[in-house]
Amino acid sequence: MPDFSYKPTLTGGLVVLRPVTEADVPALLPLFEDAEVMRLTGCHTVFDEPALRKWYGSRGVRDDRLDLAVVERATGRVVGEAVLNDWDPDNESCSFRIAFVPDGTGRGLGTESTRLIVGYGFESLGLHRISLEVYAFNPRARRAYEKVGFTPEGVLRGALLWEGERVDATVMSLLAPEWKRLSA
Repeated sequence: MPDFSYKPTLTGGLVVLRPVTEADVPALLPLFEDAEVMRLTGCHTVFDEPALRKWYGSRGVRDDRLDLAVVERATGRVVGEAVLNDWDPDNESCSFRIAFVPDGTGRGLGTESTRLIVGYGFESLGLHRISLEVYAFNPRARRAYEKVGFTPEGVLRGALLWEGERVDATVMSLLAPEWKRLSA
């Protein structure tokens, strides 16, 4: 099974996924400054620009995860990121996450980005299982994952504490045989 050291460029009709770099930080900064994006992703951490530059500048050398910038083809703008992480080579599995800047949603970019990176994971990396968690207050993301073929597995009750409220997270996954049927 190959590792994640090769960083591909994946092209769809709406988006291009390419290796994320430090130069993408100005475009991605709104993702980390928007209260609603932080809520939907359940992120409590505050990131400053130097920390983000260090983080994104180091993604290209990692062989245990795949971080790709989402570029909207119509505008050429970086509007988000799509990531395969928490790689478990022994079980041929990993996790998936995706996030967009506030004005990067609602146009099908997330659904297509998810299809592209998940397809790469199964078809090129030989993964058997890709999983994710989606919070109960993010039904739009859950619908996008379901469109791609992710299936709910269970609920992590009270998994997130957000502004004094306990929020459930649904665990979803997609298996290689399911992907093969869906993409045939």
